[in-house]
Amino acid sequence: MSVVEGDLLWEPSIKLIDESNVTQFMQWLEHEKNQHFSDYSEFRRWSADDIEGFWAALWEYFDVQSATPYQCVLEERKMPGAKWFPGSSLNFAEHILRNERPDAIALHAYSESQEVKRVSWEELASQVRQVAESLRSLNVKPGDRVVSYLPNGCEAVVAFLASAAVGATFSSCSPDFGYQSVVDRFKQIEPKVLFFTDGYHFGGKDYDRRHEVAEIIEALDSLEHVVQVPNLYGDDKLLLPSAKYFSELLAGPEIDGTAFEFEQVPFDHPLWVLYSSGTTGLPKPIVHGHGGITVEFLKMAGFHMNLKPDSAMFFFTTTGWMMWNLTVGAMIMGGAAVLYDGNPLGNNEPLKLWHIAQDSGTTFFGASPTYIGVMQKQNIVPRDSFDLSKLEGILLGGSPATPEAMSWCYANIKQDLWVTSQSGGTDIASAFVGASPTLPVYAGEIQTRCLGVDARSFDDEGDELIDSVGELVICKPMPSMPVYFWNDKNDERYRTSYFEEFPGVWRHGDYFRVNNRGGCFIYGRSDSTLNRYGVRIGTAEIYRTIESLDEVDDSIIVNLDLTGGEFFMPLFVKLKQGVVLTDGVKAKICQRLRQKYSPRHVPDIILQVSDIPYTLTGKKLEVPVRKILTGVEPSKAANKDAMSNPNSLAFFVEYAKTTQDYQL
Repeated sequence: MSVVEGDLLWEPSIKLIDESNVTQFMQWLEHEKNQHFSDYSEFRRWSADDIEGFWAALWEYFDVQSATPYQCVLEERKMPGAKWFPGSSLNFAEHILRNERPDAIALHAYSESQEVKRVSWEELASQVRQVAESLRSLNVKPGDRVVSYLPNGCEAVVAFLASAAVGATFSSCSPDFGYQSVVDRFKQIEPKVLFFTDGYHFGGKDYDRRHEVAEIIEALDSLEHVVQVPNLYGDDKLLLPSAKYFSELLAGPEIDGTAFEFEQVPFDHPLWVLYSSGTTGLPKPIVHGHGGITVEFLKMAGFHMNLKPDSAMFFFTTTGWMMWNLTVGAMIMGGAAVLYDGNPLGNNEPLKLWHIAQDSGTTFFGASPTYIGVMQKQNIVPRDSFDLSKLEGILLGGSPATPEAMSWCYANIKQDLWVTSQSGGTDIASAFVGASPTLPVYAGEIQTRCLGVDARSFDDEGDELIDSVGELVICKPMPSMPVYFWNDKNDERYRTSYFEEFPGVWRHGDYFRVNNRGGCFIYGRSDSTLNRYGVRIGTAEIYRTIESLDEVDDSIIVNLDLTGGEFFMPLFVKLKQGVVLTDGVKAKICQRLRQKYSPRHVPDIILQVSDIPYTLTGKKLEVPVRKILTGVEPSKAANKDAMSNPNSLAFFVEYAKTTQDYQL
């Protein structure tokens, strides 16, 4: 059955609407605050207009714990520099661990090489308290940096929450990051403590990281303590004589929850440092505060994911992507986090993630649209092999979700399913546009702008667009916007990143459209969007169309501005194994693009490559490829340590040297 953008795929039941967290909150607003809304759309508009009223109500509704009262909700509506809830003092980890209770699972941790671990809320809270007190005994104070080079397992979660509990600032890289990529990130923030592993297992292979760890430790002059988490080689040898085993930090008499003190810190106190992709230059170290993340995650997990104390959330991610922070942070609603360290397709097990979903009782499942594309191409039907009766929602994140990907979920997983697509990013550790369990799902469409987010589409002159593609902008402050970038003098880099184009308005860098019913569409990065003769073309449109062809496995496209106002738009395709780029395949690609969209979408040339370049977090390197083709030195165009497959650039470097296809 064919599907087109805008087709109605699903409608929530009356029961789901009535029992949803967002409906419960709207009813509370009516009873307690005399705020009546005729529907969700009216409620969303109020939340984006009266941001002070919305966030104050959320603070009260979720009983945010603050050792000191706040003086006001927002000092001034200005960006950058908005000061939220001044005077308050709180702790993010406390809001996670206040969910401690007997006989409830907090973590389901899976990996390729080990048996599943299930950690109860009581066990998790106890371990966090033990490690937190050990950090204090190592003289870790509020504001000190604690960094992690750990796989996606229980130890990483405990290390993070323990660091947050004592007011330290946490930062994480995944063990698949190379030495230079890790140093480029961690050296900027001068950490005091490093948690590290000896290696990891992926795709049926062991990867020894002891050499990389030694180089990282050597490069980080600020380190005072290192903590080893054995993974491949056991507790038989410390990498450094001065290192401590993670088990040592857990040793000692058990600390009662009533005796443990969470460090109470100001609303803007740094909780963690996340990083931009770092594909060009040093990654930007983005700082978020305890308070901003606490209220944002209560909103995101509660209202846009509809998580509850009996929920279990899974998203396939590594510890180097903000989706790990969100997966762990979503426990703020009291449900479990489901972790997986390994290949999403398993070791010759393409159904691995669905097995995890069944075994853990996952209620909210997350993966990239690319993963769904693999399922489509391999004709995998999860519902035929697994009991997914507990599954309530799907989150497709990391890139725009196509109508076909969303429709596939209904046909192959289950029909009564809330399929969501959301978009935001590392910058806010959350989403600007997302989902609501009270709204219908339409093919290829993000359901709504998120609550408390004044998201709009602007043209080049700064005028708002309705049902037309423009720049995604945020016109009012959000609590989880970065507090600052680390070591950013006078906020120069921060201002340049978001506020240079439209002063006082956050420009995110995505092309964006809102239709008349409030549905949202993301068309890719505006700095990589194709602009041909004044017509903007989203790369997502190209990829969606050609990667649905049987012959095409992956692709990347860029547009070069030539002299005399001309353009050159090459398309690079990775074809299925055994497929050759014949004239017939080229014609099929061009015909499909012309039929689906327009002649402007048809590339000037199609070339076959062996691999498509990606960042470590799975984003195509469109801008670096374009820079290389325009003559920029490869080392300046892309940071290979931030790539998952750096050798993939070799083709583009050679093509730029030898081609006569275009004249700059």
